[in-house]
Amino acid sequence: MEFEEFASSRARRLFQIAYLMCGDWHLAQDLVQNTLAKMFVVWGRLRRGRDEPGLDAYARKVLLRMYLSHRRLRRSGEIVSADLPEGEVAGGHGGTDLRLTLVTALAQLPPRNRAVVVLRFLEDHSVEAVAELLEVSPGAVKSLTTRSLAKLREALGDDHELLLRP
Repeated sequence: MEFEEFASSRARRLFQIAYLMCGDWHLAQDLVQNTLAKMFVVWGRLRRGRDEPGLDAYARKVLLRMYLSHRRLRRSGEIVSADLPEGEVAGGHGGTDLRLTLVTALAQLPPRNRAVVVLRFLEDHSVEAVAELLEVSPGAVKSLTTRSLAKLREALGDDHELLLRP
């Protein structure tokens, strides 16, 4: 598989993961672009040593590290607002209110907790896989998951019932 094919086939999913972790459309685009740029530099070595699932896992790990590094280095110049500017939509069609509710609730979690929730429940990774990505023990992932879900339930209030509907 050539890099261009890999990047074009994976960019959308990487963007979805990035957006759910950071909650910022433009930052998610930057994270994906920087992730793919880092992968491009070492593509020859990566391709020789990994199959497709391995390349996907590597891309997610780079994306996660970029996100966590950005969160550590972020300046406090942001203005936090509970409302989106008029006319702005958080990607996709249908279920926009539910999606915005979930993204807003996720934004209230600390970065590592948010990453655990996204990787475990939206990306459907095992505890062990998330532990490997975050370089922590499986017990730490379980603990972060429990605390994160409790905070999400609290943040969502009555809206958490909407997430359970088919």
